Amino acid sequence: MPKRILQGTVTSDKNEQTVTVLVERRFKHPVLHKIVRSSKKYRAHDAENQFKVGDTVRIIECAPISKTKRWTVLLDDAQASA
Repeated sequence: MPKRILQGTVTSDKNEQTVTVLVERRFKHPVLHKIVRSSKKYRAHDAENQFKVGDTVRIIECAPISKTKRWTVLLDDAQASA
């Protein structure tokens, strides 16, 4: 089964090797037929502490790292070279 990849914005980088990522999704309400925004926060593993608040990142599912961390930050080619 493929691993999910989500894109969101870093809202906190205060913990060591961890970032909090806010992922927002938009969908059409089944009754009102209106676009609704729903958001959720995920804890993601950031080994080098290289992401700061406001950065847009992609996260991928992984095996549990701690009690709350089940995601890791996906390094793109542009981010790896910077």
